[in-house]
Amino acid sequence: MGNTHKTTGKKKGRSWLKKLNAWLHLWLGLSSGLIVLIVSITGCLFVFHKEISGWIHHDILYVEAPEMQPLPLSVLQEKAQAALGKEFPIRSMITYRQPDRSWEFITYKNGDPDALTIFGATEYYKTAYVNPYTGAVTAVRNLKYDFFVLMKYAHWSLLLNTRYGQPIVGWGTFIFVILLITGLILWWPKKWTKKAREQSFRIKWSGSSRRVNYDLHNVLGFYALLIALVLALTGMVWSFKWFKQAVYVVASGSMTPPQHKEVKSDTLALPPANSNPLDIAYAAAVKAAPAAKRIGVSAVLPANDATIRMAAYWGKETYYDRDDLQFDKHSGRLLLRETAKDRNAGERLIGMNYDIHVGAIAGLPGKILAFFASLICASLPVTGLLVWLNKKKRKAKKPAAQESGYQRAPRQQPRVVLAGRD
Repeated sequence: MGNTHKTTGKKKGRSWLKKLNAWLHLWLGLSSGLIVLIVSITGCLFVFHKEISGWIHHDILYVEAPEMQPLPLSVLQEKAQAALGKEFPIRSMITYRQPDRSWEFITYKNGDPDALTIFGATEYYKTAYVNPYTGAVTAVRNLKYDFFVLMKYAHWSLLLNTRYGQPIVGWGTFIFVILLITGLILWWPKKWTKKAREQSFRIKWSGSSRRVNYDLHNVLGFYALLIALVLALTGMVWSFKWFKQAVYVVASGSMTPPQHKEVKSDTLALPPANSNPLDIAYAAAVKAAPAAKRIGVSAVLPANDATIRMAAYWGKETYYDRDDLQFDKHSGRLLLRETAKDRNAGERLIGMNYDIHVGAIAGLPGKILAFFASLICASLPVTGLLVWLNKKKRKAKKPAAQESGYQRAPRQQPRVVLAGRD
């Protein structure tokens, strides 16, 4: 008697690992899709906020550049404070070495720490723009409701108070990292045939709407993968202290927190005659960093031994490449200067985080990459949802077709003849 076992012709099913991967990609995507959509689209809109603001508010941000030196910083601060009002003390200032830029004087105060939204958590946020040569205030803007500020806070915490919104955004971003990894596994072709390569790397625009949508999700997701991972991981640095510490440890190779020299103003120092310590300190900062594109100044000095803090930024738009300077608030004398060489690799990487996140670290090409990667990330929850809905519709059509009489007729069972019977 021969072998009675016959092959059924059924294809080998997916392993439980692949099924788990597909299940995670589906349900994690559905649960975090709205968060990913909001965070991605607001990030996309924020990338070119400086360029767009410079175009829209050109008359405010730019001035005529005469052949003369700017007025003393203390004088400009007084004029800006008068325009803002005494009830809105200036907290920081931004001065530009670019001769046709107005200088910015910023006032900000936190609101109710238990407020649900960012609007309740922010009492006020204003900026006075001053012509550095004439002292004329070009405008006072209420930035609490500025479009790009709202985009930033929507990206940061979904317009919720940071204590509520940041964890939501953080965990949504964490899930998005998992989605990128599981998506890559789903995308990976079983065999690298010509047909598989075409399906994996090209969008079939001539296909059905379902096929085009699938390709938009599958193909664009692959092309944006690396940039999307960078954007997500740099976002997690702000969301989780443990992740930030992990990045620092990996980059620096040390578990020890960075140590920095502490300096204080001399409370017994006498102020210089006929000169303001702030002006002396600012002139020293310009002399110490003559090629700096802009200098940020902290204006609030409540303690008597507090120092005047300044940051000289070497890049036009970036923040990581800077010198930190501290001056005696009574004499204007330079007390401490820290450059990039004084920071370890962990501090430098953490300092680059914002510039990497917005793409500014690579200049205009980097911002363009960040823009399109964010735009693709915003599309993934939408196209992914449509892929899932299309599959559900296709599955629902099969039982409907069978009920309408199109099912295959049942196979006739063979007659069994028992021994000893006719």
